[in-house]
Amino acid sequence: MQPAGLSASRLSALTNAMQGYVERGEVAGVVSMVWRRGEIGYFEPLGWRDEAAQLPMERDTLFRIASMTKPVTSAAVLLLIEEDRLALDTPISLWLPELSAPRVLRDPAGPLDETDPARASLTVLDLLTHRAGFAYHFTATGPLAEAYAAAFNGFEARMDGNAWLARIASLPLMFQPGSRWHYGVATDVLGVLIERVSGMPLGEFFRTRIFEPLGMRDTAFWVPDAQLGRLATAYAIEQGSGRRIVEDHPSSSRWADPDRFQSGGGGLVSTAHDYLQFAQLLLGRGRVGTTRLLSHRSVDLMRSNFLTRDQRRVSAFGHALWAGQGFGLGLSIVDDPAQQLPLGYRSMGSFGWPGAYGTSWFGDPVEDLIGLMLIQRRSVEPFSMAVDFERRVYDAIDD
Repeated sequence: MQPAGLSASRLSALTNAMQGYVERGEVAGVVSMVWRRGEIGYFEPLGWRDEAAQLPMERDTLFRIASMTKPVTSAAVLLLIEEDRLALDTPISLWLPELSAPRVLRDPAGPLDETDPARASLTVLDLLTHRAGFAYHFTATGPLAEAYAAAFNGFEARMDGNAWLARIASLPLMFQPGSRWHYGVATDVLGVLIERVSGMPLGEFFRTRIFEPLGMRDTAFWVPDAQLGRLATAYAIEQGSGRRIVEDHPSSSRWADPDRFQSGGGGLVSTAHDYLQFAQLLLGRGRVGTTRLLSHRSVDLMRSNFLTRDQRRVSAFGHALWAGQGFGLGLSIVDDPAQQLPLGYRSMGSFGWPGAYGTSWFGDPVEDLIGLMLIQRRSVEPFSMAVDFERRVYDAIDD
């Protein structure tokens, strides 16, 4: 029997495919990991964490995981719910009075001063399921997109959560609370909520309540000087030319600033091994080894679809994202494998959520499988590498 029930020859095909992306210059480097049935069956760093300096990718390379932060924030909210300090139907205005009387645009692309009152209070569940009516600058349209671009400067901003929330609360919602799924800053709002309920900075809550219990030593909102050499260079794809250009370099990284905004929606840095611990928490229904962090039912809720049939008919990111999967508490969940878009191999009940720099992961309860693929390549155009990785991981199952 091969380690983790995976075929060595088929894993070689996975390595060759990932190496191809490096050799073609589509990515500088990649760290890939496959965990199955209690053991790591594949863990391969390829290419460069800094191409110009010819510094190789390593197993402990640090990556900006962007929206892979969102499931961590969702789990933190569930911890507070288990302690009876919050509930899914709690109106967030009890803790965030800045959002006690939100206004909603009459036309999502219309003038910012043409609004109606929100017909319902914003709740914790609205935020967890991205049905609160918030947006990002790249998911908004018209004047609201420009307003978000000016107000949400989360990666660069040196501000606390209170100052950031005041800026966001000054903007109208794009849609009525609870009415539809729309990707936006809702999980960042949850981050401020966690700070107010817990009485500690978000990073401190994460460290003491999640990261330390799970042994996640390298996951945080900033990178100390002594560890910056492990941080991969982040690249962006230049529109028009398609060239890969440096967007954030460790020598001048925004992630080296301990005072940067602690973005619950996208601010964490982590490693493959660290994030595996968190993914195991969700695959193990709240337990990793002997450590129980969340109850079975809390994790089951995270892994349950909350979108209505009508909400799933609304396209997201330009395509029918919800044809084969729903959305739970910070995670997408496959509930019709044949309808997955883009076409995937994940089993019924599989879950995950990727990041804007190309980082990707999934947990599959049927195969007792976790796949992690970490790169640093931000682009507005679709990129097939994660789908390619996923297919070859499933192809390698051999038991």
